[in-house]
Amino acid sequence: MEYVSIKEIPGIRIGNAEDLTGGTGCTVIICDKGGTGGVDVRGGAPGTRETDLLNPVNLVDKIHGILLAGGSAFGLDAAAGIMEYLEERRIGFDVGVTKVPIVAGAVLFDLAVGDYKIRPDKKMGYRACLNSESEEFTEGCVGAGTGASVGKILGMDKAMKGGLGSFCIRVGRLYVGAIVAVNCLGDVVEPASGQILAGAYSSEDKRFLNSESIMIDGFQKAGDPFTGNTTIGAIITNGKLTKAGANKIASMAHNGYARSIRPTHTMHDGDTIFALATGDVDADVNQIGVLAAKAMEQAVINGIKKASGLFGLKSFSEI
Repeated sequence: MEYVSIKEIPGIRIGNAEDLTGGTGCTVIICDKGGTGGVDVRGGAPGTRETDLLNPVNLVDKIHGILLAGGSAFGLDAAAGIMEYLEERRIGFDVGVTKVPIVAGAVLFDLAVGDYKIRPDKKMGYRACLNSESEEFTEGCVGAGTGASVGKILGMDKAMKGGLGSFCIRVGRLYVGAIVAVNCLGDVVEPASGQILAGAYSSEDKRFLNSESIMIDGFQKAGDPFTGNTTIGAIITNGKLTKAGANKIASMAHNGYARSIRPTHTMHDGDTIFALATGDVDADVNQIGVLAAKAMEQAVINGIKKASGLFGLKSFSEI
């Protein structure tokens, strides 16, 4: 087992685009030949696109792109740019008169940073696709992680900066990678020690406030204290999976959230994980699932460690 760049997965391209004035962005995952897709939505406030199509009982068994975006529900508009990009290249589900690209997606809430009137749109989605043609891939405050924040249980003045992270594991010819935009209500922790890396933080006392403890103690405040959250990500593998298998992988990958985010899957998070399998290598679904959870766990941590302070939010590196 070795750790490699997620860009090394054969048949996959990843691109970011962002707007720093708006404090938002999007990340696209392109699979030109199409791959088997799955999804698992765990949070109570999701914003998603084409997730029903990934149910094993439904017809289409290949997807060609995945969108991860900020902008709350407005950000789903970026999928139109991905569809335009793919249709121009004759990539999609053949319906005779044209090929319809199948693009699944999910969005996170980042309207509370930057200019809320600027959101991921068709142009940004298209630009992210163009950027996927480059060999460059960066993490942190880019793409869907541009406006991400964490630890918002006491409001944005106690929150810290989240970001986009990735991690990839190779075992022989099998690749299993994770990419995630970390934008959770809770704190991000080091799984082995339980040490908080980023979350609700008191600058005055220079200490973490522990979101899980605050929730357990029955925190009450007038109005809604939860500004808006949601951690969205994808597992990418070159393993061979059925649609049912891909959905199982997405489900198992949520273990990576549970290990690194506390609390997670609340009613104020729309936590969603997609799975995309290119089908080049025979592999056991359990093996891929275990690797997916490990990859997602580390991708979440990387999203925090590679984020920089932005929009008045402190980052891991600053404290």
